[in-house]
Amino acid sequence: MPTELEELVGFIVDPKPEIRALATEHLIPYSTSQPNIFKADNFKPIKNLKLLVKDHPKIAEHVITILVNLAADREILERLATDDKFVDEVLRQIIIATEPNANLLSMLLANLAKYDSLKNILNKKQPSTGELGSSDLVLNQLVDLFVKGADGTYNKNADFDHLAYLFADLTKHAEIRHYFVTKQEYDEVIPLTKLKVFTEYKSDVRRKGVASTIKNVAFDIPSHPLFLSEDDIDILPYILLPIMGNEEYDEEETMSMLPDLQLLPPDKERDSDPNIIQTHIETLLLLSSTKKGRAQMRDVKAYPVIRETHLRVNNEGVRDACERLVQVLMRDEADSDKVGRVKEIGDSADKDDNEDDDDQIIEV
Repeated sequence: MPTELEELVGFIVDPKPEIRALATEHLIPYSTSQPNIFKADNFKPIKNLKLLVKDHPKIAEHVITILVNLAADREILERLATDDKFVDEVLRQIIIATEPNANLLSMLLANLAKYDSLKNILNKKQPSTGELGSSDLVLNQLVDLFVKGADGTYNKNADFDHLAYLFADLTKHAEIRHYFVTKQEYDEVIPLTKLKVFTEYKSDVRRKGVASTIKNVAFDIPSHPLFLSEDDIDILPYILLPIMGNEEYDEEETMSMLPDLQLLPPDKERDSDPNIIQTHIETLLLLSSTKKGRAQMRDVKAYPVIRETHLRVNNEGVRDACERLVQVLMRDEADSDKVGRVKEIGDSADKDDNEDDDDQIIEV
């Protein structure tokens, strides 16, 4: 005989919406504590849940919450991320300006990106909404949604912050990194320039995901000239500002800094999250892997900023990253093995990122 829990799982497809609502609501805690109950009958409950994301909004809220949590299970994650019809439905719903569960759908997409096949999102297309005004390329739509949707300005029910985690995971793939540094035809804008403005945003989730995305894209060494050019991505001010506080520099150092970094207000605070600070410093380290990058870093006086960060942030990871960057910037250009060492440090940082919040399965 089926257990009470197994019977409860069966009720998620009851013809009566009130029964489906009660069943799905009561099953939410079990999606984290007992995911195996959703694997019965060759994962039939998962198949049903995927269909129910289109149910009444309150039922869909419970269903999507369950799926967000169940994505922590590798077997279930595979069945979600590799189901093109299901992924397409999630993508269709999330761009609707009145979608009440858009934030949950953002979390679900972020978790689905833990499975490599989701990188195929790069080739997906669908009609854009009039309000979004994007192209028919899904990735463009998600980037525009992330930008226009901050603070509920596109959809009053959502801020889309967790899309930053989606981008962070997707940019572990070379083809997605290439997308983020390629000017798009529909608006003549490089996608990464749309994200960089959020490195000092109030949302921890958004800042963390954007910082990781920038770092991952910086592993594409040939794109570094774009990163450093004021006419293209111009990333340095957006990486250096978050790691600066209200400390004072001598006049010579200040006058050589980037204009945005000069004469900061006395109440300027550096990012409160040491993991984000470390990520930004590791990005600077990656951008120092070429001679031109190192020269530009010296010209804009990145060293004093790193010196003060090392002095004022009591965090082992931050201090270690600062020391590594200083070694690269202060070393004579005649020294060998610079690029190899930076790659080694970058690879190590990538492994450390696996322990960051943006690389973990989101639970609700």
